[in-house]
Amino acid sequence: MIGLLGGTFDPVHVGHIDVARAARRALALERVLLIPSRTPPHRHAPQAKGTDRLAMVRAAIEGEPGLEASTIELDAAGPSYTSATLDRFAAAGIDTRTLCFIAGADAFAEIPTWHDYPALLERCHFAAVSRPGQPVERLRGQLPRLASRMISVAENQTCPAPSRASIFLIDALTASVSSTDVRAYIARGASVKGLVPDAVAAYIDAHRLYQTEAHGH
Repeated sequence: MIGLLGGTFDPVHVGHIDVARAARRALALERVLLIPSRTPPHRHAPQAKGTDRLAMVRAAIEGEPGLEASTIELDAAGPSYTSATLDRFAAAGIDTRTLCFIAGADAFAEIPTWHDYPALLERCHFAAVSRPGQPVERLRGQLPRLASRMISVAENQTCPAPSRASIFLIDALTASVSSTDVRAYIARGASVKGLVPDAVAAYIDAHRLYQTEAHGH
């Protein structure tokens, strides 16, 4: 299976990398594609340009085995719906049932609001990864209609992919940080060391990104 981790990555931070690594290990994914969105449907417009967000993702994962950046959403017009992204993979000849869309547990809790829900859940596997304040097992109670298709997977336990499109719950430690936090730190001149990969911090500094406060996530 190939994992897909979408997001604004405005900027990419160590929590994103933790989520990608945890899903790759737990599901023995061939690779994980980090996909910066062009126009996120559920959030404010990104503060940084798509070219900068893509460059930061590439810097963050340089040398990381099995992690790659993808421009599939940046190259497309319109809102970056997951269903539309799956359409593009299908048009490229990829069976979407071999794909696994990865999200933090906090983001996955909102899946009933996603475009093309619930049909979306039949098109590929999903993986939700614990985030600070949102343990993944809580999703069973938050999304009771989906509980029957949820499969719990420990980070150190490899789980073979079932034939039916499933929702994998991956309990893993991920850093307590958000892109909103990072932007706020930068805007007030505080250090972001440990919140973003060093190469991302260097890129932000070199390009003077996020120097002023702005709304968004």
